[in-house]
Amino acid sequence: MASLPSLRQLKYLIALAENRNFTRAAAACCVTQSTLSAGLKELESTLGANLVERDRQRVVITPLGAEVAARARSLIAQAEDLVELASGAAEPMCGTLRLGVIPTIAPFLLPRVLPGLRVKYPKLKLLLREDLTANLLVRLRSAQLDFALIALPYDTGGLLEQPLFDDEFWLAGRADDPVFKSKRLTVTGQITERLLLLEEGHCLREHTLAACARSATPNPSGIEATSLLTLVQMVESGIGLALVPEIALKSGVLKRTGLVARPLAAPAPYRTLALVTRPSSARTAELQLLADFIVETHQRDERAVLTSRGRTRRAP
Repeated sequence: MASLPSLRQLKYLIALAENRNFTRAAAACCVTQSTLSAGLKELESTLGANLVERDRQRVVITPLGAEVAARARSLIAQAEDLVELASGAAEPMCGTLRLGVIPTIAPFLLPRVLPGLRVKYPKLKLLLREDLTANLLVRLRSAQLDFALIALPYDTGGLLEQPLFDDEFWLAGRADDPVFKSKRLTVTGQITERLLLLEEGHCLREHTLAACARSATPNPSGIEATSLLTLVQMVESGIGLALVPEIALKSGVLKRTGLVARPLAAPAPYRTLALVTRPSSARTAELQLLADFIVETHQRDERAVLTSRGRTRRAP
């Protein structure tokens, strides 16, 4: 039987492929440069192929080396899933859990969820990372994250999706904007042409564009915001209008501004918040536990709002 490369050797190759520098790759693996170099030579000997081209000025990963590194990431992820399977079988929602969250969800949902989560699962150490959806999914596939909290629709490329709840978009603008004189607000014509967008990479941008799919092109000015908070400030300055998620409104994103938000006529555009993970993940049971907790927290907050305001729907 042919000898097989070790996970340690594969981790060395991944580190070098990501850092393109032996010193930085060794530091990332917490080993000396000579140890890393020796491990890579052993890997090349085992595979019978050159994976790295070395000289004093630069490090070049060969095409085969890049392919091996890509497959190695998947192998490492599966190996880590085996470890999680064993530890999670003893006691779920215990130990470290790495959760990625997109910027248009994190500041509005996490403050409502985290305090109760710490109480219910005191042995859980949650490590959070905020980033754009595409970046989170890359980290998820390479096992740098356990779960990601994103907004659908989004092409997750075969990842396991656990929908949580729908989050409607409301129309936000200045209180004196003539558009709010209309009794029925829809994302068409005049409104669409004045909608501002987040910059490329934000799924909220794509959701806004999808809401306008059958109407005029939004944001003809080309002005784009880097965050939802910046988008709100731009609307307050009178540049245009924006579609704002309901969870952001309920978290007070419009407080201390001169803006108002109104619901759109049915069927109103919305996004679906969801947790995603790798299909091979050994933590799918914990995914369901976390999903259930988030949904329960959201439903409890919704009931509290209805109780305090009555059944008439008002702007958050």
